Amino acid sequence: MNVLEFIREKSEDIQENTAQFRAMIEPKFRSISTKINYHISNTMNNPWVSNLNPFDSINLFSNEKIFQDEKVADSYEKLKKKIGKIIYIGQWEPIDQNCITRFAEITGDNQWIHTDPKRAKSESPFKSTIAHGFLTLSLIPKLTDSINRSTKLYPNSRLVVNYGLNQVRFPFPVRSGSRVRARLKLKKVTPMKKSLEIINEVSVEVENRKRFACVAETVLRVYY
Repeated sequence: MNVLEFIREKSEDIQENTAQFRAMIEPKFRSISTKINYHISNTMNNPWVSNLNPFDSINLFSNEKIFQDEKVADSYEKLKKKIGKIIYIGQWEPIDQNCITRFAEITGDNQWIHTDPKRAKSESPFKSTIAHGFLTLSLIPKLTDSINRSTKLYPNSRLVVNYGLNQVRFPFPVRSGSRVRARLKLKKVTPMKKSLEIINEVSVEVENRKRFACVAETVLRVYY
């Protein structure tokens, strides 16, 4: 076998192997591509997504005036200087058994660790009933005073809306009869056309305890 015949034979082998490899791989890629297209199509057709404008905030490349209201501009400038700082420490608020029981009735979470003081005293590792984690979480608007129009947190605001949570944890239980309060640290302020989007880190303290009952990153929309 001369050199040319050897090269020709190897070339044919490579082409054959390539064709076999392609025949094996292409169906898998087509399947993956179909799945990706399916998920993208379903996602974009979802009304929650299709109505969502991720660029509702300011367009950095537009010559249009950023703020349509001077109150928004003024509040933005003031809040921007407070980023990274504690902007509010609330008053101590009690969480008693009556409060815990009512929350259990509303939510349907009637576990004995929340609603049966006698059993909790003898069987619970906490030796007492404890508040639901979501009860503590639901108290954040009250504990941070964010819904009070007269508060100095967001002066001149017309409406404060809870837009969501980025993350939340419950590191320590709140025993019945405890008092809690919240510390509010401003993390981010994003200007919108007629409002501000505010991200706060909320730490809920338990009186005479070192660990927090709840740590949450909240997202607010403040309208003027």
